[in-house]
Order: sequence, then C-alpha cells, then structure tokens
Amino acid sequence: MKSEFVNQLLDAVEAQMRLRPSPMEFEMAYQVRIATDRIKLAMKQTEQAAGRPEQIREAAMLLLDALDRLDSIERRFQQRSRCTLSERKADGSGTAG
Repeated sequence: MKSEFVNQLLDAVEAQMRLRPSPMEFEMAYQVRIATDRIKLAMKQTEQAAGRPEQIREAAMLLLDALDRLDSIERRFQQRSRCTLSERKADGSGTAG
C-alpha cells in the first residue's frame, strides 16, 4: 500500500515538473529574444543606411550575430532532444512524453 502511494506521489510530481519550463527552455527563449531584437535593429539600420556602407556593414554584423545565436540554440536543442530520446529508449519506455 505504501509503495503504491509513493508511486502515485512520484508520478504526480513528475507530471508537474514536465509542465514547467526547463532551464534550457528559458535559455532558448532568452537567445531567441536577443536574436529577434538584433534582426529588428538590423532591418531599421538597413532602411536608414541609404548609401552609407558602414551602417550596412553594422546591420550585416547584427544579422550574423542573430543567426549565430539561433544556430547555436538549435544545435543545443537538437543535442538535448537526442539525449532525451536515447535515455527514454534505455529506460525501456521508448515513448516521447
């Protein structure tokens, strides 16, 4: 009886933990926000540049930085996804979720 209660309690706690964003998800949201802001700034600078190569260069650098951030966070997400799937398969559950 006690072990059944403990299992139910653990299941409830695990279910609640899955509902909350992980630190990785917070990091992803932060990096996406920075990348979005950089893209918007680069777009604004490009509109205002009108033949000024230094401003166009700066806008290009902002866009490259934004893309690097997005690429980096995507790679980390893909690596984490692979680890999670392989851990589930090792546990024998084989299901995602």
